Amino acid sequence: MRRREEWEMLKLRRGRYAARLAGGQEDVDAALALRSRCFRGGQQEDRDEFDGVCRQVLVEDTRSRRLVCTFRLLPLSRGSEIGRSYSAQYYELSGLQEFDGPMVEMGRFCIDPEVKDPDILRVAWGAMTGFVEAEGVEMLFGCSSFKGTGAEDYMDAFALLTERHLAPGRWLPRVKAPNVFRFAQKLRRKPDARRAMLGMPPLLRTYLLMGGWVSDHAVVDRDLDTLHVFTGLEIRAIPPARKRLLRALAGPA
Repeated sequence: MRRREEWEMLKLRRGRYAARLAGGQEDVDAALALRSRCFRGGQQEDRDEFDGVCRQVLVEDTRSRRLVCTFRLLPLSRGSEIGRSYSAQYYELSGLQEFDGPMVEMGRFCIDPEVKDPDILRVAWGAMTGFVEAEGVEMLFGCSSFKGTGAEDYMDAFALLTERHLAPGRWLPRVKAPNVFRFAQKLRRKPDARRAMLGMPPLLRTYLLMGGWVSDHAVVDRDLDTLHVFTGLEIRAIPPARKRLLRALAGPA
């Protein structure tokens, strides 16, 4: 796909927010600066080798031109390429190598912590939906992060994931990282659903509402000070009502 076509695919405006593909180094630098604030407290730059092969997406406040959200995309033609993904560093994904359809990894998703507006997440998902529809993507995946590395803060959330949202056996990621919390093995408690959803990261909540699933363990990532779970969403499994809503977000304003 030519760069101009990608640019047009990922342009979306809703209300005061607009999403677009990074257009040059200045945009990439702005995305990295926001990531640094969100993931590293502004103490060091958040950059890795995947930034050279991913496309950065920006969501901006059109009134102030402030960058309020960013994420990156890594398209894969089929499951046999999943070893190229960021997630494959932390999860053994041999089951997903059999997935026979286009995939895209969404990574480093973050929203400016000083801006509290649910429309930001809606616009980001609208832009992602436009990409998925245009490219015929059949699976969206990535790592969904809980802030901090203390699992005790999220016991109800992990219990709910165990009870309702584990990956199908054929796709289930296996343990690869040296430090993990095997919540599906360790938790046999009935979750408090309200407390569980309050503890879920917003991105993960959205995945789950659309029929997404997770690994049976969380990786303890001390570099980014997070716990993260592998998260997958098979596009054909999205409930029809949710799919209509996402298409409405991605359509003309």
